[in-house]
Amino acid sequence: MGNRAAIDRITGAKKSQQQLDERAQQRIEDAEFIREAQKGSRAAFDTLVRRYDQPVLRLALHMLGSEQDAQDVHQEAFIKAYRHLNNFRFECSFYTWMYRIVTNLCLDQLRRRKSRREDSSTMIDASGEEHDLLSNISDDRAMANPAKELERKQLAASIAEALDTLTPRERMVFELKHYQGLRLRTIGEMLSTTEETAKNTLFRATRKLRAKLAVVRT
Repeated sequence: MGNRAAIDRITGAKKSQQQLDERAQQRIEDAEFIREAQKGSRAAFDTLVRRYDQPVLRLALHMLGSEQDAQDVHQEAFIKAYRHLNNFRFECSFYTWMYRIVTNLCLDQLRRRKSRREDSSTMIDASGEEHDLLSNISDDRAMANPAKELERKQLAASIAEALDTLTPRERMVFELKHYQGLRLRTIGEMLSTTEETAKNTLFRATRKLRAKLAVVRT
């Protein structure tokens, strides 16, 4: 049962109503800063950078699993945002627009390599909090129980192996949904596709993971 509960936590990370309300208020404030930045205010753009600096870095780091690659994407993303800010038409939130830039840069990185280094047992929710997917199979005696610790490591390896079976786009959609806690509509906007396409991609990814992890769900 422990392994089943740990794997099922992948489908967590839902936003609360308070978080949604805060996001709506932030979108209003962002729009004001964007308009000022479009008029040439560097201070306004710097405010936007401070707001999204850590979320962008966390997203890139989790997607790429390499601190150096994440730093490169982080820097390139804000450079692109600054250069193209005048093209922002307020059809989506700055949050979505910024994450679209980051996810596209990460997809480019993932397409150039077959694997990445990361701890796939760690989930980051929409508020930036980290959760250990394996915590439900760990207890106070884990370190004193070699069999329990081995079980934990084997599950971590199984999750990492399962994620590696996904295509870059499937992995991106899955992680944006379950590791970042984003809505499918938002994910679709980020990847310049429809909500239905994102939903279908998530379905394929989830089906692959369930099949791969079936052997450890006992």
